[in-house]
Amino acid sequence: MSDPRINDRIRVPEVRLVGPAGEQVGIVRVEDALRLARESDLDLVEVAPNAKPPVAKLMDFGKYKYEAAVKARESRKNQTNTVLKEVRFRLKIDTHDYETKVGHAKRFLGAGDKVKAMIQFRGREQQRPEMGVRLLERFANDVAEVGAVESSPRVDGRNMVMVVGPLKNKAEAKAEARRQKQREEARAENDRKAKEKVDTSSAEPVTQSIGDAFPAELREQAARTEEPAQQTAPEPEVQEPEVQEAAPAAATEQEAAPAEAAPRPAAPAAPKAPAPKAAAPQAPRPAPKAPRPGPKPGAKPGPRV
Repeated sequence: MSDPRINDRIRVPEVRLVGPAGEQVGIVRVEDALRLARESDLDLVEVAPNAKPPVAKLMDFGKYKYEAAVKARESRKNQTNTVLKEVRFRLKIDTHDYETKVGHAKRFLGAGDKVKAMIQFRGREQQRPEMGVRLLERFANDVAEVGAVESSPRVDGRNMVMVVGPLKNKAEAKAEARRQKQREEARAENDRKAKEKVDTSSAEPVTQSIGDAFPAELREQAARTEEPAQQTAPEPEVQEPEVQEAAPAAATEQEAAPAEAAPRPAAPAAPKAPAPKAAAPQAPRPAPKAPRPGPKPGAKPGPRV
């Protein structure tokens, strides 16, 4: 649908109408189709303008465009573009340089790309093409575990080329690389957890006393300090229960005395109290003075002498 006609842009008298769920409504006038679109709050989209009559569908055109963009993005994400990588040799290449070229080719093939091996001839080397064929065959055998020959060696001007394709396509190579990365991350996580795990095979038993956590020297010093204290501590005296039993017996006898009216038993003699000390003699107090007689009644007071 490169240029869909929506609502008022439809210029035909009647259309074959398709409902939003794909049901066939039939051939209706454009005015009726537009009225149905307004009532259902949808768009009238002409999906087949070349048909007789044109086909129009009731849909939410904004939602349709969004879903189409999502599908296109997903298809581009999963799409794999194979790239042709090129590896160049010289006929008299050194062993170390050759191994380096082979390593590059294996990396390219492992990523899902094709490799074009090219040998460049110079001067009289063009007269010995069989040497180039032997070198390319050796190269194909060295990369056989990740790639296979797609085009046999052929002469292209002053060069000889051969194309090697990967055994796995690019999507499979990416998936394999992703799985390999996940395995490496899981292995690293397991190693980290194993290092953090506490080794309980040689651990000492856990004690319930705080004193057991002290150093052995402090515990020995405390034991030596407690031993003399225990040896010199006096033994506790045992009290005899005779005095405690005499009090209840005396109380029982006192209660039974008034009921029987019997003579009291002689009370035990009280311990003699010490004689009081003689008080020191006190000085005699002076006798009080006699009061002076008052005046007689009726007498006149005389002059004082």
